[in-house]
Amino acid sequence: MVRAAVLLMIAALTCYTVGVWGARFSRRLRPWQVGLFWLGLSADSAGTELMRRLAGGFRWGLHSATGAVALGLMLVNAVWATWVLLRREERALSSYQRVAIIIWLIWLVPFVTGMLLGRGRAP
Repeated sequence: MVRAAVLLMIAALTCYTVGVWGARFSRRLRPWQVGLFWLGLSADSAGTELMRRLAGGFRWGLHSATGAVALGLMLVNAVWATWVLLRREERALSSYQRVAIIIWLIWLVPFVTGMLLGRGRAP
């Protein structure tokens, strides 16, 4: 179960990073990027649930608090990106990535703290 959780978290990192930086480098939000946001959110949610089970439940701390905020922001980001894409407003499509990068940076905090907390625990 540890390997599956780690793979899901790495998949979330990959999807989210490629989606956010793809939007940044192309200077425009595209449908495939929005798809990666939803995949990243799904992988992160599933990985988080597996980690919760492995830990024997939910315990509040820096990692869990930032993780909860990050998951919420990922959801907001995916919904917002979908909305922007469906509206097809050029200004929003081209400026979207500025805020997405900030959300991505916030998301990295629980990812990194999770790696540090889990170091040495995996078999």
